[in-house]
Amino acid sequence: MGTARYLEIAEALRRSILGGEYPVGAQLPSESDLAARWSASRGTVRQGVAVLASEGLIGSRQGARRIVLRHERRHSFAELNSFAQWAQGMGYETSSRILTRTRRPATPTEASRLSVPAGSGILYVLRLRLLDGEPAMLERTAYAEWVAPAVEELAEDCVSIMNSIAERQGIVAQYGEHLIDAVPAGSVDARMLRVRRGSPLLRQRHLTCTATGRPIEWTDDRYVAGSVTFSVSNSSDTAPLSRHAGDLSIPSGD
Repeated sequence: MGTARYLEIAEALRRSILGGEYPVGAQLPSESDLAARWSASRGTVRQGVAVLASEGLIGSRQGARRIVLRHERRHSFAELNSFAQWAQGMGYETSSRILTRTRRPATPTEASRLSVPAGSGILYVLRLRLLDGEPAMLERTAYAEWVAPAVEELAEDCVSIMNSIAERQGIVAQYGEHLIDAVPAGSVDARMLRVRRGSPLLRQRHLTCTATGRPIEWTDDRYVAGSVTFSVSNSSDTAPLSRHAGDLSIPSGD
């Protein structure tokens, strides 16, 4: 069976981008122009372009000519940086908009993660994060009750909540635990991130604590495909299982 047509288009565009025909910051031709070039339907072209968006080579916004990014937006977990710190360090323009701030009882998961009794009060915040003016991530955060007042007094367009509460209230994050998976976009995700409902989103859930281990926030971040690449470095020096050449023995169960 031959290669799917949209994959052929994606590969041709990928070669053109990496070969310099479309430099970083340039716009790709319109979908109609690309369809005419390859004698393909606009739907097929759209599928091919979506492949490159998922790889981070081009911007992911629909309904507009795509911008060539070329370099991956790589976010490393080697350091505990906020989204804003990472974006600014990479040279991107970042902005945020708090959509809702609601006091409510914690869900069982939130209570467990924040180490509070079931039903304890938390502050739930829904926030949209943008990179270079484009929606990149929708953030759902449960803040512990003791942190809530500091978050409630911040402006809706606060770029970094964590930086702000550290500077104003001395609430400093020192430890982070991250869980990464993929989820389909729900109706709220689709509307705010400008993607189709059911589109794959990269989800990062993370718990942030103080130096003493006191939980600050439990967050569910959902990224548009291609907007960021997470980087995790590891070493056999820190692995719990030491491997030695020729040692393939399997320990017996107790």
